[in-house]
Amino acid sequence: MSAGGGSRGGVGAAKMESIALVAPVTALEFAGDVLLAGTGPEVVAFRLSGSGPAAAAGRRSVLREASVQGLRVEPGPGPASRVAVFGGRWLAVLAVLRGGGSGGPRLAACGGGAARELGARVWEVRWAPGRRLALGLGGGTVALYEWRGGGCWLRQASCGGAGALRCAVLAGVSWARLALAAGTATGAVVVWRAAAATAPQRQLCGHRGAVLALCYAASRGLLASASEDRSVRLWAVGELGGGDGAGTCLLVCYGHGARVAAVVLRGPLPVSAGEDGACLEWGGGGGVRRARRGHRGALRALALRPAGGRLATGGDDGGVRLWQPRRAAAEAVPSVAALGAPERPRAVLLVGPRRVLVLGEAGGLASFEVAQGRWAPVLHPTAGGPRAVLAAAPLDRWDETLCAVAGGDGRLLLFALSRPGAAAELRLFEGPVHGLSWAPRPGVPPDTAAALLASGPDGEMLWLDVTHRPGQAPWVQLMGRYLLPPCKQRWHTCAAFLPQEGLLVCGDRRGSLLLFSCNSSSECAAKSTSIVNGGSDPVVEDSSNELEPSCLLHKEALPLESPLSVLFGLHGKTGVTSVTIHGGYIYSTGRDGVYRQLRLQDQQLEVLQKHRPCKGLQWIEELRFTSDGDLLVLGFHADNFVVWSTRIGENIHCIPCGGGHRSWSYCSSPLAEMFAFIKSGDVMLYHCEPEPCEQQVLLASLHGREITCVRRLGAVEVPGHATFNVFVTGSEDTTACVLVLSENSRAAVPLARISDHISSVRTLAFATGPGDEGFGDEGLSALLFTAGGRAQIECYRLLCTGDTASESTVACQVIHVASHRLDKHWEQKKNRHKLIKMDPETRYMSLSVVPGTSTKQLPRPWKFLAAACSDGSVRIFGLLEAARKLVLVAESFYHQRCVLKVEAFLHTWAGGERRHLLCSAATDGSIAFWDITGTITDAVDALHQAEGEMQPLALDAPLVTIMAHSCGVNSLHIRETPEGRYLVASGSDDGSIHVCLLEVALGRGEAIAGTCLQVLERVSRPCAHAAHVTGIRVLRPDLLLSASVDQRLTLWNQRPGELVPLSTTFFHVPDLAELDCWEVEAGGELWYYCVLCGQGLEMLCGTASSKPPPQEAPQ
Repeated sequence: MSAGGGSRGGVGAAKMESIALVAPVTALEFAGDVLLAGTGPEVVAFRLSGSGPAAAAGRRSVLREASVQGLRVEPGPGPASRVAVFGGRWLAVLAVLRGGGSGGPRLAACGGGAARELGARVWEVRWAPGRRLALGLGGGTVALYEWRGGGCWLRQASCGGAGALRCAVLAGVSWARLALAAGTATGAVVVWRAAAATAPQRQLCGHRGAVLALCYAASRGLLASASEDRSVRLWAVGELGGGDGAGTCLLVCYGHGARVAAVVLRGPLPVSAGEDGACLEWGGGGGVRRARRGHRGALRALALRPAGGRLATGGDDGGVRLWQPRRAAAEAVPSVAALGAPERPRAVLLVGPRRVLVLGEAGGLASFEVAQGRWAPVLHPTAGGPRAVLAAAPLDRWDETLCAVAGGDGRLLLFALSRPGAAAELRLFEGPVHGLSWAPRPGVPPDTAAALLASGPDGEMLWLDVTHRPGQAPWVQLMGRYLLPPCKQRWHTCAAFLPQEGLLVCGDRRGSLLLFSCNSSSECAAKSTSIVNGGSDPVVEDSSNELEPSCLLHKEALPLESPLSVLFGLHGKTGVTSVTIHGGYIYSTGRDGVYRQLRLQDQQLEVLQKHRPCKGLQWIEELRFTSDGDLLVLGFHADNFVVWSTRIGENIHCIPCGGGHRSWSYCSSPLAEMFAFIKSGDVMLYHCEPEPCEQQVLLASLHGREITCVRRLGAVEVPGHATFNVFVTGSEDTTACVLVLSENSRAAVPLARISDHISSVRTLAFATGPGDEGFGDEGLSALLFTAGGRAQIECYRLLCTGDTASESTVACQVIHVASHRLDKHWEQKKNRHKLIKMDPETRYMSLSVVPGTSTKQLPRPWKFLAAACSDGSVRIFGLLEAARKLVLVAESFYHQRCVLKVEAFLHTWAGGERRHLLCSAATDGSIAFWDITGTITDAVDALHQAEGEMQPLALDAPLVTIMAHSCGVNSLHIRETPEGRYLVASGSDDGSIHVCLLEVALGRGEAIAGTCLQVLERVSRPCAHAAHVTGIRVLRPDLLLSASVDQRLTLWNQRPGELVPLSTTFFHVPDLAELDCWEVEAGGELWYYCVLCGQGLEMLCGTASSKPPPQEAPQ
C-alpha cells in the first residue's frame, strides 16, 4: 500500500476504487512467448522468454462487471498480438505489445478502449477474415461482429433447438462454412452451420451430464468434450461444418474425481483439467498417462502451447502454474528390481547412488555395487552379531564413508567402507546397543570427522567423536554421557548439534524431544584420554584384531548428564524420526504425520508451530531443505513412500513399498533417484533418472475454497520499498493464511499457512497494540485467534518484519500458543450425566477480543475472548499466554438459537471506571447487550485460585435486547462517537441495514450501582441491498460502509432519521463473506481502505467528503 493515497487520480469524493484483486483464474491462452490469464475482470500477462523464469509482467482490468471466461488470440505473426476477451455479456479487444518499459509485454486496449456489453451471453469468439469476430452467443446465435469503431453487427443467425448451452466452439473461415458446436445441459453436443441454422446438423450423444468444455482440432477432425459426469470423450467429426454424419466416439476417459471443467487436444489425445484439482493427460486406451497436481482447489482453465508443448493451468485458488513437457527419455517407467541379498536382510542403507549396504540377520555386512550389479562382502557373517544396528556417515573430501555396526552384545565396529579391515572395535555397554546415529558436529570438519551417538540399556547414551585416518583405523574419543527419560522403549532415534550453542537435540523412541548440554562433557573429555589410541602411538592396519578397548573403563571419567529440557511425547508413542537445524530453528518429525518448528529460548525447547504438509501423510521420516528454497517432506502415505514438495504442493515421487515398518533408505543425487527397501525377505531397489522441475508457479495459490474471513494485521515498513499490508485469511479449506496484498503488483503473496484446524476456519480476531507483549517498532506483533467448525479455537503469536532477502520482502513467524476444543472440555467435566451434552458439530461463527483487560487492570495478564456459537450460546474464554492456556470461563444460552455475531467494546467514565460490554446478534434478528465486567473479575479470581482451571460461570442476563431485523444478522460493527456514545450498525439476510445510537449510564436507586443502556435513536433502511448484507463498518459518525452478496459496496451518509446513499461501487468478489476496514492519512486527506473476501480477495480505497451531496444518488 502506498502511503500517498492523496495523489491517487480518478477517485472522486464518496467513491471507492479497486486497487488489488485476487480472484479465481477462469481463462488461459498463449500468445507467442506470452501467457495470458483471466482472473476476475483482469487479464495478467506473463513473459515466458528470456534468461530468467517466467514472471508476471503486465496486468489490466478489462471487463467491467464480469469475469473473464475466454481469451482468443488473433492468428498470425507480428510484434503485437490482438486478443479477444469475453465474459458474461461483455467483449473487449486487447493488444499485447512486446518490449514494454520493463522488457515484458504490455497490454493496451483496442477498438475504442472500453469493453462493450452485448445483448446476450458470449459463449465463444473466433477471429474471422478481415480481423472481424465470429461470436457464439446465448440461445445458439451465431454472429459476425465488427469490433472496430463503435462496433456493429454484420450478420446473425439463430440456431434452432439449442436449449440451455454450457459451452461452445466455432470453426470455419467464412460465413458459408462457419459452424458452431455447443455443449448442452442435457449432455449432448449439438452442431449447426451458420448458413443453415434452422435445425442442428448433427448431435453427439453419450455424456450423462452437462457438457462443460469443448476443443476442436480442424487439422485432425477431432472434437474433445468434457462433462460434469467426470468423463472426457474424443469424437471423430471431420470438418465441423461439413457432412451430416453423427460422428464417431473414439475414446471415453474416466479418471477425474469431480466435474471436468476444461479440455485441450495435444496431438490426437486429450488433456483435461477438473474440479478435483488434477490435470490429466490421457493415453490412447483411455487411461491416465500422466497426472499433474499441485493446485489447492478446483481447476477452471487450461491452455496448451503448440510450440514446445507447455501446459498452463489455473483455478479457484487464484494460482497459475506452467508445466514443462518431460523429455522422451524420462517417459520410461522407473525400475524396481530385486537384488538377491546373500542372506536375509535386517537393515538396508544407500551410500550415494552407486552402492547399497545390507546388514544381515546374523550380523554380516554386504555391499551391492549398482554399476556392476554384483554383491561384495564387507564384514563376515557374524561380525555384528544378532540384533545388530547399522549407521553410516559420508565424507565428501575423501569420497569415503564411515560405517558403524553395533551388536546385541554391546560391541561397536567403526571402519571406513573402503578398508573394513582397519576397524576400531569397542565395547560400549554390557547389554545391547538399541540406537545408533551419526550427526555432523559444528566446529569439526565434516569431510574428516563426525559425531556418533549410541544408546544402550537403561537409557544411557554415549557421544563419540570419530575421525577418519586414511589407511588406519578411525580415531575415537568419548565426549559425553547422557541419560534419557524413563520409558518402555528408552533409546534415541535421531540427534543434531546446535551450531555455536554447545547443545545437543535428540529425539527418542517414545516421541520425546530432549536437549542436552555439550560444554561440560567436552571439558571432561578433553582432560581424559581417547578410547582408541588416545596418545601418539602409531596405529597399524588391522589393529582391531589385537586390541579391544572397552568404553566401560572410560565412562566413569565423564558425568552422566540429564536433559536441560524435555518435551515428553511430543510426537506420540511412535517416536521421533528426525531432527533438523535450518535457519536458526529446530525441526522435528515423527510418525504422527506432522512436523514441528521449534526454537531455543533460555536453554528450553519451545514449540512454535505444528505443520501437517498434506492429508493422508501419516508418517513423516525426514525434512530436506533444498538450495532453491523448497522443503521436501519424506514420509509414507499408506504403503507408499512419498517425497512431497511444499512449494508446488505435489508428490515428486510415490513408490509402492509396503510401508515404512521395515528398513529402507532414500538417496537423491544429480545422477539418479534411488530408494532401497526390504520386502519379501529380499532387498528391492527403485531407480529413476533425475528429472528437471516440471512445473513453475507463476501466481501463488491462496486458498482452495471460499475465503470465509479476513483481517488486516497492519503495515510493515521496508526501507527502499513501498509499505506492505499484511492480512490473515481463513477458508473453508480448513487453513488460515498470512499474506501480503500489494497495491503495486495487485497480487497476493502468502507468507505462512496455518493448518491446525480439522474443519473450516470461519472467523478471526486479533489482540494487538502498544500494550501487547512483544509489540515493537521493527515490525508487527499480535495474538491471532482462529475458530470455526468442530468447536475448535487456535491461538498464535504472529511476528512480521521486513526481510529484503525474501521474495515477499516480509518475513512472518507463527508461534502456536494454545488451543481449545469443546469436546475435550466436555470429557473433563464433572457430573456430565446431569448436563446436556454439547453438540460436536458446534461452530464458532464470530470472535471478538475483549479490550482493556491488560496487566494494569488485572492481577495476571489474562486476555479474554468472546465467541458466538451455532449451538445458541455466547461463550467467554480466557487466555494466559505465558502458560499457554485457553480456558472457557463463562457461557450463556440466552439466545436459544444460532448466534452469528459478537462484538466487545469498552466504556470508560470520566472518573476512570471501566465497563466491559458485549453485543451479540442471532438468527432471529435480535441484538443483545451484556455487561461482562463482573464476569471477567470473577473469572480472574477463580482462575487464580484454581491455577488456570475452573468450571464455566453463567453470564448475567443482557442489559437490553432490541429486534433490529426480521431474520439473521450477518454483519455487526460498533464505533464510539466523540460524545462518548456508541453507534451500532448491523446488516441482515433480508438486505436491510439498522443503526442505533446507545448511551451507557450508571443505574440509580439500587444498593449497588449497575450499568444501564439507553437507546437514543434508531435508523433502519429496508432493502438497502438486493441480497445478504455480510459486511458493514461505521467509518465515522456520519459515514457508513456496507457490502453485500449482490457485489455492491455502498457508502451511506447517516442523517437524523435516515440513511442516504452516497455512492455504489461494483466489486469482483462473488459470495461475499466479510469486510474489514482501516484508515490512512496521506497528503492532508483521510483515505478509507477496505478488503473484501469470498470467492477471492479484493482491496479498495477511496475518500468521502464531509458534506453529503444535495440529492440522493441512484442505487
